[in-house]
Amino acid sequence: MNTKLLSYQRLIHLSTALGILFLGACTGKPNRLTQQSFEVKFLVGSALGQFCEQAAEQFNQQQPKLANGKGFSLSCETKSSSDVVTSLTSLAQQLKSRSLKRNRPEFPTLVSVDGEIYHRQLIDQINQIFPGKDYIGEITDAPLLAHSPMVFMTSAELADGLRQQPDLYKALVNTKTHQELDPNSPQLPIHLVHTAPTGSNSGLQTLVAQFASVSGKGPEQLTVADVQGYQTQIQAIQSKVIRYGVSTSSLAKDMVKNGSFWASIASVYESSVIAANSNQQAGQSRYEAVYPQATFTSNMRAILPKAPWVSRQEKAAAQQVIDYLRSPQVQKIATELGLRPGVPEVPLGAKFSAQFGVDSKARYDSLGSPQPEVVAAMLKSWQEFAKKPSQVVVLVNSSGSMSENKLAAVQKTLRAYIESLGPKEQIALIDFDSEIRPPVLVDSTPQKRDRAMAFIVNLNPDGGNRLYDAALEARNWLQNNYLERAINAVVILTDGEDSDSKLRLEQLSQELEKTGFSSEKRIAFFTVGYGNEGDFKPKVLEQIAEFNWGYYRQGDPSSIFKLMADLKLEF
Repeated sequence: MNTKLLSYQRLIHLSTALGILFLGACTGKPNRLTQQSFEVKFLVGSALGQFCEQAAEQFNQQQPKLANGKGFSLSCETKSSSDVVTSLTSLAQQLKSRSLKRNRPEFPTLVSVDGEIYHRQLIDQINQIFPGKDYIGEITDAPLLAHSPMVFMTSAELADGLRQQPDLYKALVNTKTHQELDPNSPQLPIHLVHTAPTGSNSGLQTLVAQFASVSGKGPEQLTVADVQGYQTQIQAIQSKVIRYGVSTSSLAKDMVKNGSFWASIASVYESSVIAANSNQQAGQSRYEAVYPQATFTSNMRAILPKAPWVSRQEKAAAQQVIDYLRSPQVQKIATELGLRPGVPEVPLGAKFSAQFGVDSKARYDSLGSPQPEVVAAMLKSWQEFAKKPSQVVVLVNSSGSMSENKLAAVQKTLRAYIESLGPKEQIALIDFDSEIRPPVLVDSTPQKRDRAMAFIVNLNPDGGNRLYDAALEARNWLQNNYLERAINAVVILTDGEDSDSKLRLEQLSQELEKTGFSSEKRIAFFTVGYGNEGDFKPKVLEQIAEFNWGYYRQGDPSSIFKLMADLKLEF
């Protein structure tokens, strides 16, 4: 070939490449020539979420690279520990069935759960999918990033009385007031809160600790027969629960906001006590951590699976991430968030003090993990026997503003909600627009579920919105049909603001106060604004919820399913 022609062709190719590169730089869009980096995805439990996010931001500012010069970044995805296990096992099952390739971005490179019970569950479930592969490894193979012991959170005036108990859970089986625990404590009913063990690590650890306490056995020694033998005592403890929840930190914050008359004891992480005391408002009581003689330390480890979905370069990058997260300067992020460091040489810091309600030198024995089949038996016992019953009115706004996609999403969500009802749960479905229709009573029996499905199918968008009147109607129905020794609550699902009520918001407030947490018949309210924020008034929905110590959330067709699933865990 002619030398000049060859040189000319090379010049053309070079010019084209430079043009593409220049165009990519001008438009800000990546192209094949500049896409040299990759992502290390870290799927973490909720207790480690803030630490991961803050550390990742600092880590990525350093523009990390592998030894070969290839750049990468760290991203964090936070879920409940239960959802972390479910997500990874689901991906592993899809890989096994060949419906998902191992290099798909859905797979995390690193994983962490908030305690060793879920860590063991993860090992067991992945081993069932891939027998003999040992993809997750042993618990101690995973480096410790942080930990936070489970404690009893209570007000300063009640703390001494709780500390006098050698085994508080055992004492709660047969006591109803704080004065029964300690003659110097006020005559205050024992109201307990903890997260739902089916959706939260702290809730699961709480349930296991209760079984260990009443049985006098370590969790490792518990059997399935023990679960059946001691479930009556667990039921007695659970009868003191006034609300479950999906978020440990939210329960702690609600406890501070509402005071000891709402909840007098919470089973939470030590870090939740620190956080609650870090954000105190004027006039709020200080809360303290009471350390059990034996408790779960809630170890949060960096799990790097030895699995086909983690490539060689991802493994090398993940090791850099782990080393960085365990470095002294980054471990300080953990201590500032109230987490104890995973590296012993790192000092605890100023927040581990009496000022923040905790004891930096607290001594306790660490509880171990039960066998997976025992954990499964505990959860089954809790759902079917020990859990405090609930009766919830679900108010569904079916006004004319409910467009097709909104209505379809609500119908799908309600169906899933009803299909997940357990034997300790019953609901009343009320459809409202310009009219407020009679309640449809639903429980977990097939006949009642069929009735609920008919309710869902017959939802028809039409008419106006009598939100305030419907809220009072729901409260009145619960008041007249109040279920003793149960959680009674109202959930409002609306996509618009009130337009047709005879009642004013101020009048509704006065009425709901009669069944607030200081009354004998407590009825909680939870509100969901559904759709675009301009369609409804968030402040109004917040007010309705806060009248009776609930909370408000905003949803849309894409998020309503998860939002309602989380909300169901409150009861």
